Amino acid sequence: MSKGFLIDMDGVMYRGSQLIPGADDFIRQLRDDGTPFLFLTNNSQRTRRDVVTKLSRMGIDVEERHVFTCAMATARFLASQKPNGTAYVLGEGGLLNALHQNGYSVVDHDPDFVVVGEGRTLSWDMLETATQMILDGAKLIATNDDPNCPTSRGTRPGAGATIAFLEKATGRKALSIGKPSPLMMRMARKEIGLETSETVMIGDTMETDILGGVQMGYKTILVLSGGTRLEDIPRHPFQPDLVIESVAALVRKVEEPVSYRVPVELPAAEAAQELVASMRRS
Repeated sequence: MSKGFLIDMDGVMYRGSQLIPGADDFIRQLRDDGTPFLFLTNNSQRTRRDVVTKLSRMGIDVEERHVFTCAMATARFLASQKPNGTAYVLGEGGLLNALHQNGYSVVDHDPDFVVVGEGRTLSWDMLETATQMILDGAKLIATNDDPNCPTSRGTRPGAGATIAFLEKATGRKALSIGKPSPLMMRMARKEIGLETSETVMIGDTMETDILGGVQMGYKTILVLSGGTRLEDIPRHPFQPDLVIESVAALVRKVEEPVSYRVPVELPAAEAAQELVASMRRS
């Protein structure tokens, strides 16, 4: 059976602006083998091109088709619900671009939807305007509900923090499209033509990457190169199929054709070695 990968980026490929050792080798191996993969990000600020440029500067050679953002998932979902609709947007370029590409107009009055993503230009006036629009009937949509995001300076509020404000102010619940929502997870799998049984989700966060994969029935690999520590894992009611230090553990050491299976019955250290040893074309 063939396999393909959905791969989180921050904490898996890089930390901040620093490449995680072995991440470039892993992606090079996937490309050389023709293994399908797609980067998934809950960052709605960047366009596909922006993400490709960031990765390229770190030595990871990919194309725009290898990137799928929560902004793209959100815009596609809205276009499927109300084609050629309108939106008032609390967000930045990646979200605006995705909405335009999917036939949406960005307006400042009487929108069909209020759409919230990450943004550094958020103001009280924007929150006040969005609140009244929602009370007047606009539907509230979140690109993701991450409460905060790590930065080089510490932690900044995420889209989920803005959504919480608007939900409290209006009494209306938002629909979140990004990870771990099945909406984004299913779109991503279909984007690279995989079946559920062929899909492996690699991420560093239990609450988004691993939960999203578990809910969809994908195999899941948790890396400890990002925000999750080994001692954090047992407190969750769901568990990954495999835990490894980083994607470097998945890099083949000898040149041979591969496919991937995820052993779930072994302890983590043995499992990583078994995974590498089992990279054979079936």
